Amino acid sequence: MRIAIVAESFLPLMNGVTHSILRVLDYLQERGDDVLVIAPSAHDGGAEDHVKGAEIHRLPAVPLAGYANVRVAMGGVYRVKRILADYAPDVVHLASPFVLGWRAAQAAAQLGIPAVAVYQTEVPGYAARYGVPFLENWAWNRVENIHLLASRTLVPSTFALNQLRGRGIPRVRMWRRGVDTARFSPDKRDDGWRASVAPAGHRIIGYVGRLAVEKQVEDLAALAGMPDTTLVIVGDGPQRAALQETLPGAVFTGFLGGDDLARAVASFDLFVHPGEFETFCQTIQEAMASRVPVVATGRGGPLDLVENSRTGWLYEPGDLSAMRGHVLDLMGDDAKRRAFAAAAHASVQARTWPALCSELICHYTDVIAEQPVLSGSYKAKGAAL
Repeated sequence: MRIAIVAESFLPLMNGVTHSILRVLDYLQERGDDVLVIAPSAHDGGAEDHVKGAEIHRLPAVPLAGYANVRVAMGGVYRVKRILADYAPDVVHLASPFVLGWRAAQAAAQLGIPAVAVYQTEVPGYAARYGVPFLENWAWNRVENIHLLASRTLVPSTFALNQLRGRGIPRVRMWRRGVDTARFSPDKRDDGWRASVAPAGHRIIGYVGRLAVEKQVEDLAALAGMPDTTLVIVGDGPQRAALQETLPGAVFTGFLGGDDLARAVASFDLFVHPGEFETFCQTIQEAMASRVPVVATGRGGPLDLVENSRTGWLYEPGDLSAMRGHVLDLMGDDAKRRAFAAAAHASVQARTWPALCSELICHYTDVIAEQPVLSGSYKAKGAAL
């Protein structure tokens, strides 16, 4: 196949969207597919022009206010339409579309190219968290318009499936996320690393993710004063300085990647994720693959990932006393924590990226087959651009 992936964010920024794209690129490279990634430019202009066999086409971009590492692509529909027409893909993959993805959805529709839109970020839900609730309806209108144009929408969780179907979005299918069970493994547990962050030998409560408003990391203050525990925060972002004041007893490691991240996650005794706007929450899967039980908010993606009283605990959004109670329950009972950890580890072993990417190819194939006339005619349209 010839596949154009339109990425709302991409390297060098590492987040859930980038991570998923990289795993897909691994798979497509092994298959021998031709891939073009259209993405915002990097802030220093020095980003690679090929990644995992795919050509990277960078569009001029500006930093998002208050979040300098996040870049928003500039330009209009015509520019994206011209790129797609020149490349002539069989299918367009819209990765977490919102700004650039909206232009690409329109361009693909105008050219008659089938498009698969991957719903991965609950942007409308961020509006209230960032103090601009009046933008929530506008953001939902944008999301709806994108997915109404798409040939098929893929969602990572039951919550997201019901959310979009409830807003009248058709052609929605489930496509979960894989996890690298070789990289994230209990074998990576490191007593030396544990001693470096918790020299008193305390049990470690860990969080991994961006330090941004929508992640609600400040809710972890409810765990203050818990005996014989150390809270370790892995990640970076615009809220780091504020969170260091809010969580003075926590250890902040900054951003970790690769084997460093795998070692840290496997060295936790418990993983806690307080965010309420996760369409999936890949870091929960990575913790479970590392044989670490989870306490998370009972909304969004965690509802599918965490089985109450078996692999971890879910609590009602906003009920921080319940979060603290669940953490106390597991940190105070070694046998229960080990049993939850073993069940968590077993629950994700079949969720490999190759298996999930094979499903993705089937979605590509389906939308191409559903638009045989259009997918063969757009090249003639593009020739006139």
